[in-house]
Amino acid sequence: MKMRNEQAKRIGVVGTGFVASGLVSNLERFSSFEVTTVLTRRELASCKGFPREDLLSNSQDRLIESSDVVVECSGDVIQATKIINNCIDAGLPVVTMNAEFHVTTGSYFVGRGLLTEAEGDQPGCLAALKEEAELMGFSPLVYSNVKGFLNPDPSLEDMVYWARKNDFSLEQTVNFTDGTKLQIEQALVANGLGANLAREGMIGPTVKTLEEGTKILGEVATEIGQPISDYVLSAEIPPGVFVVGEHGKELRNDLRTYKMGDGPYYAILRPYHLCYFEIPKTLSRVFAGQGKLLDNSAEPHVIVAAVAKRTLEPGTVIKRGIGSFDVRGEAVGIANHPDNVPIGLLYNARVRNRIEPGQSLKISDVDLPDSLALNAWLEIRSRSLAAANLFSYTEENSQAPALS
Repeated sequence: MKMRNEQAKRIGVVGTGFVASGLVSNLERFSSFEVTTVLTRRELASCKGFPREDLLSNSQDRLIESSDVVVECSGDVIQATKIINNCIDAGLPVVTMNAEFHVTTGSYFVGRGLLTEAEGDQPGCLAALKEEAELMGFSPLVYSNVKGFLNPDPSLEDMVYWARKNDFSLEQTVNFTDGTKLQIEQALVANGLGANLAREGMIGPTVKTLEEGTKILGEVATEIGQPISDYVLSAEIPPGVFVVGEHGKELRNDLRTYKMGDGPYYAILRPYHLCYFEIPKTLSRVFAGQGKLLDNSAEPHVIVAAVAKRTLEPGTVIKRGIGSFDVRGEAVGIANHPDNVPIGLLYNARVRNRIEPGQSLKISDVDLPDSLALNAWLEIRSRSLAAANLFSYTEENSQAPALS
């Protein structure tokens, strides 16, 4: 164990899952950071194997009192909303790796304190790549995720197999596979980076090469007249992120010299995202006074709606929507779907009306337990609908045919 550095910044961590565990282990290598408390809702005795069991606590007060910044990486929306509210009220900066929280209730906190998503997951990596691209003179048109495989309705048998093989929870595995995590990530990118959707659920062309994906998505963004948030499906492109940008014609020959192609669309690829390994970069950014990297904006124009995977009868309880076999997430415009329930709010939600497969759930279709998250979402929705005329997301765009 490293010796305590009296000048080290005190880091509080929320969560004890894959990201939190890896982050705590990784921060042991840094003399400039010291993890002081790890907040968990689990019984402490059940956390055997966590890298620093001595730091575990069930006390939010201890977390707040012992931290200079809090890193929230629980993956939980309802609890994260409450904890972050308390941290912001206490004047603490909060760094997250929790896109699920951001696209559901994160906008409620914008302007109340320093809250930012971290580098490491795709949204934070795209935000950092946007900064790099603009500093090189590129004008971003596309913020794209790269996925190798998606199955919107995977079987329980397959998900149990892959969860065990990859040492992830069943919910995480379903979330990754059915596209919900992807939709959440790119909704956060759209809201936070001022991009649009080319269509509901995005285009997601299947491509073999980066050049092919660059051309397809670049042309769509040009036709729409706005930057877009989207993704490509490809087994050949590295599983990272890329920004498609334009540059001045006078430098086209120079870009060709540097193997960037003939234009007019140029792809800047980041062929990796390393989750908790990259969070220290954002911590350093915060302590250097450089402000947020990415948030969901005060008035988001995209939400991730819940779409039924199977028939849901009245009385069905959806324990947790994200990563379930009941629903999956799809990015849609708030202006066109103001009554759709965000998938991140579906915790112990009781279905009121029969829902058919493929049908989006509306707030009137479910009984949602009272929570700060629900109240925050209702406030966010009101603000966003009032500002909806600032964006050109239209029903015509939402019905555009997929490209492949």
